Amino acid sequence: MSDPSSFSNPEQLITRHLNLHLSVDFPKRVISASSSLTVRCLQDSLTSLILDTKDLTIKRVSVNGQDAKFSLGTSHSFKGTPLEVTLPFPLTRGQEAILEICSETSPKSSALQWLNPEQTAGKIHPYLFSQCQATHCRTIIPCQDTPSVKFTYYCQVSIPKELVALMSALHDGDFPDPSDCKRQIYRFKQNVPIPSYLVALVVGAVEGKKIGPRTTVWTEKELLEASVYEFGETEKMLKYAEDLAGPYVWEKYDLLILPPSFPYGGMENPCLTFVTPTVLAGDRSLASVIAHEISHSWTGNLVTNKTWENFWLNEGHTVYLERRIDGLLYGEQFRQFKALGGWKELQTSVNTFGASNPLTNLVPNLHEVDVDAAFSSVPYEKGFALLFYLEQLLGGPDVFLGFLKAYIQAFSYKAVTTDEWKKFLYSYFKDKAEILNQVDWNGWMHTPGMPPVQPKYDMTLANACIALSNRWLEAKGSDLNSFTAADIKALSSHQQIEFLTLLLLKDPLSVSHVTHMQEVYNFNEVKNSEILFRWLRLCIRAKWEKVIPLALKMATEQGRMKFTRPLYRDLYNFDKARDQAVQTFLKNRSFMHPVTEMLVAKDLHVS
Repeated sequence: MSDPSSFSNPEQLITRHLNLHLSVDFPKRVISASSSLTVRCLQDSLTSLILDTKDLTIKRVSVNGQDAKFSLGTSHSFKGTPLEVTLPFPLTRGQEAILEICSETSPKSSALQWLNPEQTAGKIHPYLFSQCQATHCRTIIPCQDTPSVKFTYYCQVSIPKELVALMSALHDGDFPDPSDCKRQIYRFKQNVPIPSYLVALVVGAVEGKKIGPRTTVWTEKELLEASVYEFGETEKMLKYAEDLAGPYVWEKYDLLILPPSFPYGGMENPCLTFVTPTVLAGDRSLASVIAHEISHSWTGNLVTNKTWENFWLNEGHTVYLERRIDGLLYGEQFRQFKALGGWKELQTSVNTFGASNPLTNLVPNLHEVDVDAAFSSVPYEKGFALLFYLEQLLGGPDVFLGFLKAYIQAFSYKAVTTDEWKKFLYSYFKDKAEILNQVDWNGWMHTPGMPPVQPKYDMTLANACIALSNRWLEAKGSDLNSFTAADIKALSSHQQIEFLTLLLLKDPLSVSHVTHMQEVYNFNEVKNSEILFRWLRLCIRAKWEKVIPLALKMATEQGRMKFTRPLYRDLYNFDKARDQAVQTFLKNRSFMHPVTEMLVAKDLHVS
């Protein structure tokens, strides 16, 4: 099965190990790299090979120390440029060779965000972080940038000595750079094979504080204490995850809280999860992002989707594990409530894309499709809904957990396709084949829109949200006086999120409704980013002009795509806000992460 998002040829040869020497240059915003790839040939008499690159300058290529001819092929709008290397001698099946490439990144590398000191909390030092998922590792080094290839890595990185380097690997010491007394070299080793998208680097004025036997929280010192409190339950979550999924093989589980422009909620880089500061709610209510990233240590990092068309295998299983951890922490009713919330998220995504859009398929066709443009909650929530439905069909949570553990064991250290997953499901439940044959597999996997069946949910925690949302939807004129602050005092922050989500799925409220809601509930002042985000969307859709500045503030003060893109889209669709939205984006685009900037520009029809 070839990967439509990569030029490389893993059926002919695979990377087994990567030895990296990196030098980070902040003034030029480039990284110089010497990459030694240990490759293994999988066919008879191989004379050339292809690697993925994008916006890289290639300076020299050698194989086992002998210079090799190379050329860059035709550039593709989002896949980059194939690097074709002519081998100085043919390789035979099973033979290994060391391919060494000297290269340099471009200042516009889509994997790297270079922050000026004023974009950091400390305001004194610059900051660099990478984001290689899904197909951006090729903008740092030439590689087989496909999740079907896994390798171990060792890295030495030279940086200014007043800063700290961290990677998705174990720290292996640091020492002064012998070629420059103003620089320090940090060493890292990753002994578990990983795909290229999990290579990660951060360089900044960060500090660490241990919060558990396996966990250090890293961040700028201004956010350290808040982060230490927020993620205080990490070890508890790790232990629950081990009970559910098997032993944790990565040794340490550190957390890095990034500057606000980080485009995702979290990124499961091995040994060092990257986290958005938008989850610092002050009450641990958004810490389940950590349960999600911890779960990726098994589903994603250990068992990996073979191509991005099979992304649901990473995300659906990870959401399933995350919610099982939620259930152990806060009870089964809470797990069911979060599952129901996920169904609403899926509805929102399907509404945004359109119910007939093939990108709402669980297994989409990504031939000539940019993976970033296809990104949504569909693989997460449609994938979870399928697993939750199967859990109910096949005998409940304990029975299904047996399957999940066996699946992780069978495919650990490998990359897997949907067909292999399904075959394994049938072999594990061979006594229940009749039940499995009743599943509308084509409806779930290859049909756009909502799934063919909705799983059943315990409604205990949802009923209060439904009742309150219905009261607001039905309220006319003087009925609005019946609402008081006590309505939401009784609801947890998760229930408040659900209440607002329910309203967002209906026709827009009137301006008088949202102004009164602000008077009684004061959502404008809320610190929880998930609540504030939904509230602002509700107000913009109601065409309440007064919240335009607040919505623009949230869209620009943080860069998490889950928040930034829908806010900008809603503002664009509100005629009174459109010009302001476009002007604000143009003013702030240089501070945005490259991927976020590219997608918001599309949303706003800006060239």
